[in-house]
Amino acid sequence: MPANRVPRREFLKRASVAAAALSLPRVTGAQSAAAGDKLNVAFVGVGGRGRASVEGLVAEHHVAYCDVDDARAAGTYKKYPDVPRFRDYREMLDKLGNRIDAVVVATPDHMHFPVAMAAMQLGKHVFVEKPMGQTVDEVRKMAQLSGEKKVATQMGIQGHAFEGMRILKEWIDAGVLGDVREIHTWTDRPIWPQGVKAPDHAKGVPAVPPTLDWNLWLGVAPERAYDPAYLPFNWRGYWDFGTGALGDMGCHMMDGAYWALGLTQPTSVEAASSYQTDVTGPKASVVTYEFPARGRMPAVTWKWYDGGMMPPLPPDLDPNRVLPDNGTLIVGRKATVLAHPNYLSVRVVPEARMQELLPALPPKTLPRVAGDHWAEWVAACKGGPAAGANFQYAAQLTETVLLSCVAVRARRKILWDATAMRVTNFAEANRWVAKAYRPGFGV
Repeated sequence: MPANRVPRREFLKRASVAAAALSLPRVTGAQSAAAGDKLNVAFVGVGGRGRASVEGLVAEHHVAYCDVDDARAAGTYKKYPDVPRFRDYREMLDKLGNRIDAVVVATPDHMHFPVAMAAMQLGKHVFVEKPMGQTVDEVRKMAQLSGEKKVATQMGIQGHAFEGMRILKEWIDAGVLGDVREIHTWTDRPIWPQGVKAPDHAKGVPAVPPTLDWNLWLGVAPERAYDPAYLPFNWRGYWDFGTGALGDMGCHMMDGAYWALGLTQPTSVEAASSYQTDVTGPKASVVTYEFPARGRMPAVTWKWYDGGMMPPLPPDLDPNRVLPDNGTLIVGRKATVLAHPNYLSVRVVPEARMQELLPALPPKTLPRVAGDHWAEWVAACKGGPAAGANFQYAAQLTETVLLSCVAVRARRKILWDATAMRVTNFAEANRWVAKAYRPGFGV
């Protein structure tokens, strides 16, 4: 066994010791730091997207950086040389657990769940980049444990802190759009390879870079030989590591309308896709969700388009208006809204209709976030209100997104029983609702 790998049994033993430290006077984790204190934050993944989390929380106290790739993390390590470094998050939690208040997880998708669960088991507040997990089973367990441990959580969908989210909900609640029965969302993703086969090692296996711990990078994923086809970025297209185009952007782009309309899980998801393989997502897909009625709100059909596919243009769209590469159209009986992919802004189209409605638009009634999504989460960790994208909400949104991956892999329409957490019309699809973990890394 590699020297840097902590056996599962030993990790649990050490974690129990670390958890016992929660009874000491300097209490961390689920008991919040005082509002004026700096939050003691540990970061798992500090290169790539993880660098943004490091900079976003620069005002807090950085207890530790953990990354399996020294080259990828080099920029962060150079800028902040005095922060302790680790490769194995389990070793980090073991050695510094009683000094950590909160953990940020910015790893590839397949490691979100094990890292977040290990941190929450120790009573740590947790921020996880989107999507929360890779399977429906994972996100439900994460939501359940966060509630049991009473920790402050947030999924990294910064748009949930933006103004556009609240404006959209205020418009919908005030009836500006009328009944919404139809939504269209599209993206230019994937911008990484999909529709490809597993790397061909017939002529030899590439050498693992000396700066990378390949065993720790694989983590819970099935064991295989290293190949540069997977990292540092293209893992997103591989089912064992990522969640494809919709998993990458869906939690961002579906968030605003999902929240504003009070949607829960869909009753069915149907996917049409092209050139997918057993190991990667498709080059393009169109996914259709059917959501049930909620109280006085009617049922909603939501269509997702990726890989260059685009929705039909609204019949009254401005003649000179070109749809952006990423966006959402919320189609109401009275008006249609074009939303920024992160809900930074929302606008009624056509522009003439927007100008006509301006005098009658409702006042701002919903609370606004002071600062950005990082500030919102830090405030929650220090005893403030729960972040808007906390795991209780984010799990439902992420479950909806992940069901598209199930439908794409099933290559047919699936009927979803949210209560039983199972596909009812195609039993084979349920193998993608949960997953097994590589020995030594299971949770």
